Amino acid sequence: MPMSSITGLGITIMGGDVATCARIAARAEAAGFRSAWTAEFYDRSATVSLAAMATATSRIRLGSAIVYAFGRSPLLTVTESRDLDELSDGRLVLGLGTGTRHQVSGWLGLDPDHLAPRVEELVPLLRRLWRDRNQAVHHEGRFYHLRLDPVVEVRPPRCEDLPIYVAAVNPRMAEAAGRVADGLVGHPLFTARYVEEVVRPALARGARRAGREGTIPIAAYVLCAVDDDVDRARRAAANQIAFYAVVRSFDAILKLHGFDPEVAAIREAFRRGDAAGAAAAVSDRMIETIAIVGRPDEARQQFLERFAGRYEEPLLFCPCVGVETDRLREGMEAMIEAFAPLAGDVRVAAAAAPARLGEPDL
Repeated sequence: MPMSSITGLGITIMGGDVATCARIAARAEAAGFRSAWTAEFYDRSATVSLAAMATATSRIRLGSAIVYAFGRSPLLTVTESRDLDELSDGRLVLGLGTGTRHQVSGWLGLDPDHLAPRVEELVPLLRRLWRDRNQAVHHEGRFYHLRLDPVVEVRPPRCEDLPIYVAAVNPRMAEAAGRVADGLVGHPLFTARYVEEVVRPALARGARRAGREGTIPIAAYVLCAVDDDVDRARRAAANQIAFYAVVRSFDAILKLHGFDPEVAAIREAFRRGDAAGAAAAVSDRMIETIAIVGRPDEARQQFLERFAGRYEEPLLFCPCVGVETDRLREGMEAMIEAFAPLAGDVRVAAAAAPARLGEPDL
C-alpha cells in the first residue's frame, strides 16, 4: 500500500449541479491544482459527479470526499471505481466515509454500530476485489459475506493499486484509517490543535498496531470564503460552520476549543428554525480558528500563516450551505483564482510560513 506523503493543493466541490463539478474541476486543473474532489449527500451521487469531472479533465487527480462506505455493496463500489478509473486514466482516489450514526441508520437503513471495525473489514475486501479481478473471491467475515466466481474477463485497471482514503473525525475511526487506509480525509471543522492532539496520534496508533511504517497523509477540507465583500465572506463561512455545529458527532472538536456557549446558541436557533440566528451565533473566534475568510490577498496570507504544512493535501472548500448554484460557482472560481499562485507547489508556501502545529488556535 502506498503510504508516502503527498504534497499539493486540492479543491473540494460540493453543492451546485453536475455541470458545475465538471467546470470547476477543469478550472482547477488549468490553475495548477493537484487534485479535485467531490462528495455525496442525500441529493447527489459522488460517482456520477466524478464521471463528469473525469471527462472534463486530463491531468488532475480526482477524489471522493466522500462516498458513503456502506451505501453500496463492496462489489458495486469496486465496479463503479473501475469505471471511474477507466474514465480518468487512473487518476482516481476512492475516499470512503461512514457518515454520522444518524445517516447510517436513518438514510441508509443500516446498523449504525461498530462502524470502525466494519471499515477495517471493508477496505481490505475492496482491495482484494480490485486486485483479484479475474479470480474467485470468497469472503466470510463479521460484516460482509461474498462469493464471486467470475465468468467473464475483466480488463486490467489503469491504476494498479486503487488509493483508498477513509474519512475520520473521532479517534477510533482515525485508528481504523491508520490500520487499513492509504490516507485520511479530514473534516471542514478540523483545527490545527485537534489534528495534532487527536487525529495524528490516533492515525499513528492504528498504523503501529497494524505493523505499518511511514506517514499516512491527511487530505482535509479547508473552509475558504474568498470575496472582496469581507462581511459577505464571513456570513458564508458562519453559515457553513453553524450547519456543522448542530451535529453532535463533531462535539469533540468544538469542546476542545471551548465553543460550548456558541454551540448552545447555534443549536437553539436551529430548533426555532432560525438559520440566520444560528449563523449569527458563530463567533469571530470560531471563524478565525476554522476558516479562511477575506479578499484574495488576505485569504492567501491566512493560508500561509495557519494552514500551509498542516495537511499533506489541503482541500480548499467554498461554503455551500444555502448558496444558489450561480453564486456558488462564482465563489469557487474566485477561490481558485486567489490560490492559483500557490497551487503549483504548496511546498513553497509551507517553507515560507510553516504552520504552528504545536500551538493552540487563537
